[in-house]
Amino acid sequence: MSETFKLPTEYDVVVVGSGHAGIEAALAAARIGCRTLMLTQNLDTIGQMSCNPAIGGLAKGHIVREIDAAGGAMGLNADATGIQFRVLNRTRGPSVRAPRVQCDKKAYQFRMKAVLERADNLDTKQATVSRILVEGGKVVGVETDFGLKVMTHSVVITAGTFLRGLLHVGQSRKAGGRMADASSALSEDLRQIGFQAGRFKTGTPCRLNGRSIDLSSCTIQLGDEPPPTFAFEHEELNNGADEIFTLNSIRGGEFHVEQLPCWITGTTPRTHDIIRANLDRSPLYAGRIKGTGPRYCPSIEDKVVKFADKHSHQIFLEPEGRHTHEYYVNGISTSLPYDVQLELVQSIPGLGQAEIMRPGYAVEYDYFPPTQLFPTMETKLVSGLYFAGQVNGTSGYEEAAAQGLIAGANAALKVQERPPFVLDRREAYVGVLISDLVVKGTEDTRFQEKMRLLDQARFTSTETKLGGIPISQLFKRSDFGVRDLPPEILSCVPVAIWELVQTDFKYEGYTARQSEQNRKLEYRQEQTIPDGLDYSKVSGLRSETREKLRRFRPTSLGQAACISGITPVDIAIISIWLSKNNLQHNRLEQEEPQFVEKA
Repeated sequence: MSETFKLPTEYDVVVVGSGHAGIEAALAAARIGCRTLMLTQNLDTIGQMSCNPAIGGLAKGHIVREIDAAGGAMGLNADATGIQFRVLNRTRGPSVRAPRVQCDKKAYQFRMKAVLERADNLDTKQATVSRILVEGGKVVGVETDFGLKVMTHSVVITAGTFLRGLLHVGQSRKAGGRMADASSALSEDLRQIGFQAGRFKTGTPCRLNGRSIDLSSCTIQLGDEPPPTFAFEHEELNNGADEIFTLNSIRGGEFHVEQLPCWITGTTPRTHDIIRANLDRSPLYAGRIKGTGPRYCPSIEDKVVKFADKHSHQIFLEPEGRHTHEYYVNGISTSLPYDVQLELVQSIPGLGQAEIMRPGYAVEYDYFPPTQLFPTMETKLVSGLYFAGQVNGTSGYEEAAAQGLIAGANAALKVQERPPFVLDRREAYVGVLISDLVVKGTEDTRFQEKMRLLDQARFTSTETKLGGIPISQLFKRSDFGVRDLPPEILSCVPVAIWELVQTDFKYEGYTARQSEQNRKLEYRQEQTIPDGLDYSKVSGLRSETREKLRRFRPTSLGQAACISGITPVDIAIISIWLSKNNLQHNRLEQEEPQFVEKA
């Protein structure tokens, strides 16, 4: 057994992780008055934007403003380090507009580190937590991988993508929660405690050398004037001698920023051909990645396969900072091999001579379904233990920060034996976010992943020929089955997915006819039932059915079908009786329309 050492200082709250969730959790706990410790694997990556250095956007910008209203740091830090400010969907209605700030990646990171280090009641230390110490169902401390024990009354886990993180570039893979950063084994300890775990994946695109980009072949995208900001109050903004990472300031009562442009280009049919020709080298499509991906951030491989009819996908070239030539290529998240990434990038207008500074990659990691949490973000299994951010199966800086703020605040309030801080669904979007997480979880992602695999198998079936015949046609034969597929094709998706696809193609004609019948049935749901109908005349109905129909007096077959105890057989009997007695009418039309198969 390794030697252990107990830290002399005991803390009220310990926050594990220093991403966007960890930052807000630590600051919230400290500002409430609890002695707080943030433990992170690397003090130099506090607040690092692992993917796009941008805050806000659709379904996110309003969350940042709520974080700011609740005393969080994200909005003000984005305003202080932003290099382009825009409102998305400005030409559309107010309900779909969204503020977004492209930030200087390093300025955001180091300014946030300074905020944490200057905060009262808050310490930051570099250490990798490997164990949660639990006694009598209550958290009492944490232990690091080199045997340091820290005693505390509550713990907030914000480990992001680092829990058993596995990085993928083509067929190469290695342990890590982020490129060049180590993974964490903490999830194994949480499993042993009794938490249910799952596996997710996310990804990021390559970064390019801006000097190798032909911007004259791209469309410029400027920021808005005046720049739309996130924070409601900007008193803390100044760019004095000690504020080298605060890029923007208030001058004469107005917010001032020197904005940088972004640029727009797009993929080409050649780009898509390159991707399709190399799908077998993609860990996503070769079955090497088992985790489910985020719904709203698909890889370029997914977009090309799922939207095969599209000839181009928009690409945004976004500077990573004011003092770097590195560009983020928004729109081509990928885990394809390096050589394929370079080929597909150079097939895009403006990027014909582009140089990759960092390749895109995918990362798999453990998460813990959030149905194991209370609305305070406290776990149901261990008192005083809180989860926030991607550890809950969510994605996005903003969602993580919102969860961190709620978790950190409640961790502190519990220590102080004060009432919890829970936002109602009617009060805030953050309230809706957390309510949905702890009640519904993120199980819909499993459905999304299954649909992605089915789409992939269907695409392969229709586009791949064996002996000159598409696999989709071979599946309709009685002498051909899934086990007859060549190994390199069979291994693309699980066998269970292939069996479903085979069944779909085999019964394609039958399902088309059934779909036609279903549409007619849906139409009949609007079939009216004359008020006062004497159900004793409708032969075949059960006495119980007649009694309920007389009591509820439905005005249509659809209403009748909703009555408890009324079966589909009952509905069919009534429909036939109405038809035979010339009482079959739709609410909108006197004659049933002709159903035509939609293209």
